[in-house]
Amino acid sequence: MLPRLRYDAKLTKILRVGSAVFAEKGYNGASIRDISAATGISLSGLYYYFQSKEELLFLIQSHCFDALLRRLDQDLAGVGEPRDRLAVIVRNHLHFFTNNMPEMKVLSHEADALTGEYRSQIAERKRAYVRAVLGCVGTLAPDLEPEDLRVSTFSLFGMMNWIYTWYKPGRDVPVERLSSTVLKIFLQGVGRASASQQRAEPIAPSSGEGASVWTDP
Repeated sequence: MLPRLRYDAKLTKILRVGSAVFAEKGYNGASIRDISAATGISLSGLYYYFQSKEELLFLIQSHCFDALLRRLDQDLAGVGEPRDRLAVIVRNHLHFFTNNMPEMKVLSHEADALTGEYRSQIAERKRAYVRAVLGCVGTLAPDLEPEDLRVSTFSLFGMMNWIYTWYKPGRDVPVERLSSTVLKIFLQGVGRASASQQRAEPIAPSSGEGASVWTDP
């Protein structure tokens, strides 16, 4: 049992520190030697856990999505009201990623670095997560057209996924207040709209519609 505990603790350290290195240097700019220096683990020690830099990136992303989905399933158990379920989703997402900001940056920026089966497996985890949020938003606002449901759901993801670019724990509001604010912004825009307002009205084009910065006005 003890060897397994040591293995888990060491792998967790590698994934955590590897995430920080990828977040700082970017996946393409980071090397396994950088990971070795940051973890204090030899190259041979690292290669015991993964065979390539791409596999390390896959393990980081896989671990994050598995933990996120597992916690979401646990937190949603017994929660029936759509608004309450959405509140759980927002709180779960923001709690997880405010405690794992480097991982959030890696998931947001380095998804396209994966190839083949690694990419397929992570894409399936993403689809499972998106389906869960789409289903909740769709139940909350059943009159939404499918295309508006997609726009609304990914707008919510946009609010949540980019907090790593500005949110400073300890300086900004606590994460519970952050979650409440994000939920309030979203619900006032989607959850309170009447059925007649659900279809977005087209906006008149601006004077710069279709303009290129490389052509003269």
